Formats: sequence, structure tokens, C-alpha cells
Amino acid sequence: MEMDEAPTRLRGKPSWLIGRVSARAHRLIGETMAAAGGHAYHFAILAALDEFGPDSQVRIGRRCGIDQSDMHAMLNELTEQRHVARTPDPGDRRRNLITLTDAGRRRLEELDTRLTRVQHDVLNALSATERDTLIALLTRILDSSPC
Repeated sequence: MEMDEAPTRLRGKPSWLIGRVSARAHRLIGETMAAAGGHAYHFAILAALDEFGPDSQVRIGRRCGIDQSDMHAMLNELTEQRHVARTPDPGDRRRNLITLTDAGRRRLEELDTRLTRVQHDVLNALSATERDTLIALLTRILDSSPC
């Protein structure tokens, strides 16, 4: 749908605009990740492990907003690709710790580069300062949300 084809009242609703931009971004991210042989969740999981270190499947999923059934499938893929390793948690033998491997760090860098390009494509109409402002405003909305 072209913007000028949408009703003016609809185009004036920030939630509709955010939804349209989000849909475009998700489509581009999906295409980019598929072309790289991966999934957007792979990036999120690898980034969480890189930043926070080894953790349980449940905590990684919560940090990234990924449903546990999807987490299980994504971790199976990442384990098969040797980007993460599962090891018994010394503090609780009933669960595993998920650890980023060296191959996972390299994969994270590759995916980060690809996703940075997508961000530039999605936000190409904005200056660097406007992008920073958008990030700050969206973060403030999310931080103040009761959900």
C-alpha cells in the first residue's frame, strides 16, 4: 500500500505508521537473514550471549522476547551450526548453560553487519541525529509501557 492511498486519518495515527515501518523492517530482516542462511532470532540470541555471557535457555529467551518453543528450535539450529554450546550448569545439573563459541562470535559479527545495512535501508530518509532521536523516543515509549 502506498502512503497516499491510505486514508488521511489512518496516516495520522503513529501506531499505524509504526506498524507499517515495522512490517517493512521485518520483511527486509527476514529476507536478509534467509539469504545469510539464518534467522533474526539467531542474531538476538548470539547478541545476548555476547553481552551477558553464558545463561539458561529460559533467561536468554526472556531477554530476547523469544517464546520457549521457538528458543528450543533456534538453539538446536545454533548448536548444529556450532555457534553455541550446551553444557550442564554446575549450579543446577537439571539445566544447561548456553555458551557462545568462537564460531558464534564470528557469525554474530557477520549478522550484525548485515542487520546494520538493513537499518540503514529502513531509515535512509532520516539523518544520523534523527535516527538517534527516533531510537530514544521509541525506547522511552517501551520503557514506560506497562506491558
